[in-house]
Amino acid sequence: MDNRIRELRAIKRLSQADLADALGVSRQTINALETGKYDPSLPLAFKLARLFNQKIEEIFLEEEAHVAT
Repeated sequence: MDNRIRELRAIKRLSQADLADALGVSRQTINALETGKYDPSLPLAFKLARLFNQKIEEIFLEEEAHVAT
């Protein structure tokens, strides 16, 4: 799942460690989220949305469905 976490983190001038501390997760979790290797739990997605003052769907971008024609 694509996301805007890295972009939003940069806007707030937070390091991965700063964001991890604010969310109560490890820096490795933030790295895995940013690189698309990990999809967050729903509670973590809500924490991210609150922290960045965004809707979940503004942070996590739905991958386009490929439709065969």
